[in-house]
Amino acid sequence: MKLCILGGGLTGLSLAKSLLKKGLSVDIFLSKKSLDFNRTRTIGISYDNLIYFNKEILDIKKLLWDIKKIEIYSDKLKNEKILSFENNNKTLFAVLRNYKLQSKLLVSLKKEKLCKFENNFNYKLSNLKKYKLIINCENNNYFSKKFFARSLKKKYDSFAYTTILKHKKIKNNVASQIFTKNGPLAFLPLSELETSIVYSIKGKKNINLKELIRKYNTKYSIKNFGTSNFFELKSSNLRIYYYKNILAFGDLLHRLHPLAGQGFNMTIRDIRDLCNLIELKLKNGLELDNSICEEFQNKTKPKNYLFSSGVDFIYEFFNLERKMDNNILSKSVRLIGRNKFLNRSFKNIANRGFEI
Repeated sequence: MKLCILGGGLTGLSLAKSLLKKGLSVDIFLSKKSLDFNRTRTIGISYDNLIYFNKEILDIKKLLWDIKKIEIYSDKLKNEKILSFENNNKTLFAVLRNYKLQSKLLVSLKKEKLCKFENNFNYKLSNLKKYKLIINCENNNYFSKKFFARSLKKKYDSFAYTTILKHKKIKNNVASQIFTKNGPLAFLPLSELETSIVYSIKGKKNINLKELIRKYNTKYSIKNFGTSNFFELKSSNLRIYYYKNILAFGDLLHRLHPLAGQGFNMTIRDIRDLCNLIELKLKNGLELDNSICEEFQNKTKPKNYLFSSGVDFIYEFFNLERKMDNNILSKSVRLIGRNKFLNRSFKNIANRGFEI
């Protein structure tokens, strides 16, 4: 049975690799955008998702840098730590570069006999009638505009800036997030010598990124800054996940603010749910028709919406404090974080998501 995936980004390639492991044939339609590698972007993958990815998608252990602790700070408390997450020096999540993962997936898929790449960027519905299931992983193609335009959208009036710091060698397994007066700033270690920066800045396009990073950097002896990029921040939740046998997937379903680093983690959980549904149908000798789309929507939509709403709540919580003249909200968060049960609950949600 042959399936079709539209899009050659991390989502489409990861999903294709997982489907191939189920013995399915997959045709991947590449877009020009999916072949444009951004070398400043990084992703964090939670421990639970790492186990799944390495086993069911592709072994990427050599690309990973383990994070053993997460520290949260706030301008309002003069850089005093308000939250801390760790688990007896065990890995909480791992960080890697987007383009390295995408390159490794592409190389692996090109060796697969049941995988075929199509470079026809102008595909139409009439050209895809031979496929029982079409999975659309692109935000800006014919299908997305025609069938998946209705979503709950939000603009943050912010831009996320990304770059890579090169610094002197340091034991570098602690990720940190600082809620500054400009917006959340994340330091995500990549090695003993490099750290990824994601700075979401409210309402500003032209900024001195290096100066702002130096202002809040208390750990690294910086040698130089890599190339920086920025993109506008938006969130969205798709209202209907499918049209006939075309299933929307990845960022097309849900787009998050990057402050929690959970966008790709949600997608990995979606891959797991979709593949489990497909595997169940195959075991029962059933065809993969559009019923799989409805089943996937029923299983994932409620928890995806709940999770993305939670991330948005965190943003709005600290955004409210940014506008206030006191630090009562940060002090409240610090008090909540000291509760062992709540601290453990937050870690479990970040690791596994919500189960409904």
